[in-house]
Amino acid sequence: MTRLRHAALAAALAGSLVAAGCGSGFDDNGSTTTQQSAGPADLKIMIASSGDAETKAVQDAAAQWASSSGSKATVTPAQDIVQQLGQALAGSTPPDVFYVDAARFADYASVGALEPYAQGMEGVDSFLPNLRQSFTFEDKLYCVPKDTSTLALQINTDLWKKAGLTDADIPTSWEQLRATAQKIKAKNITPLAIGDTRDRIGAFLVQAGGYWVSPDGKQATGDTAQNVEALTYVQGLLKEGLAKYPKALDAGWAGEAFGKGKVAMTIEGNWIKGALTADFPNIKYTVKELPAGPKGKGTLSFTQCWGIAAKSKFKQQAVAFVQAMTSAEQQLSFSKAFGVMPSRQDAQATYQQQNPDDAAFVAGAQYAQGPVNAPKMDSVLADLDSGLQGLQTGDPKAVLQRFDKNAKTALGG
Repeated sequence: MTRLRHAALAAALAGSLVAAGCGSGFDDNGSTTTQQSAGPADLKIMIASSGDAETKAVQDAAAQWASSSGSKATVTPAQDIVQQLGQALAGSTPPDVFYVDAARFADYASVGALEPYAQGMEGVDSFLPNLRQSFTFEDKLYCVPKDTSTLALQINTDLWKKAGLTDADIPTSWEQLRATAQKIKAKNITPLAIGDTRDRIGAFLVQAGGYWVSPDGKQATGDTAQNVEALTYVQGLLKEGLAKYPKALDAGWAGEAFGKGKVAMTIEGNWIKGALTADFPNIKYTVKELPAGPKGKGTLSFTQCWGIAAKSKFKQQAVAFVQAMTSAEQQLSFSKAFGVMPSRQDAQATYQQQNPDDAAFVAGAQYAQGPVNAPKMDSVLADLDSGLQGLQTGDPKAVLQRFDKNAKTALGG
């Protein structure tokens, strides 16, 4: 559920970091802080925990590393990591290591708050290429992804049977998704619940061969024929009652509507597994890859990296800590503890063997598109989400043109 909080968070953060980048010790070479390159360290680690299971798993792993290295490692779960980390990075003593969400990464990197340690880190090529791209700024890889999540299609098997459908009706294309949804609607069942933001609808843009910005995050690419086609398709589903936003289903998010049995299908990430187990344990469902669009398969990835502060005086020890936290063995241990999917290619095969029901999520990780990777885009993306929330009766091209206009201003061109 932490993935749902992205949309409206960081005006204060952006201001504090910009201030930090102008006269608080950041420069192109990192920080003016005196380094302790050898010996025991006293690492401070801040995480955005999904719950007690994640907190305990990270604290236990940190304690094991500290014991073997002779250092100290104190793990603190943040109440609001955007606010707390923003304030800490703007100050003189930020945590040495911390979670950085891909949607926030460019804001930190653009003002020199992050140490670009990942460039020369041993084994960096083992991480999925598309996830490494999410943490690359100005052609420099700053940090390594700690795990990943992707979107897939969840199908309520009881409602599927009630609608008279079989495995042959599982959609693998846009055309099949519409046809299957029409069959479901004919049985007086709402076919699909989909979140009303870029973090869900963006998958259709990828399937059409487009996206909001260029791969390097420097150019707005909203107003294209591919993106118009994608939004027009989604609009058609909404207008025909083949898909509905959560609010129209009296639900806070699409997973809740699915868990309450209000829809036959939804599009959510692998976090839905824990949510359904906890809140709707009787729902029977299966998970498939998202239907392909005109340009093929497409999904979205959500990830965080292990950031290291440019002002940390324990950079060498911090890198050693991150290496321990992101080994294949440790990532698989974390996946068992709190349900995340490994970001390392050499751990994903084992993860799929251990979690066969997650095959669609694992497959999607190979071709998933990360979030918009550009600084100063918060208000632009919030405005985009507002446009998408009115998509059913709006003008898809106008939504994309407005985004491009706003994004070009934020991106400086």
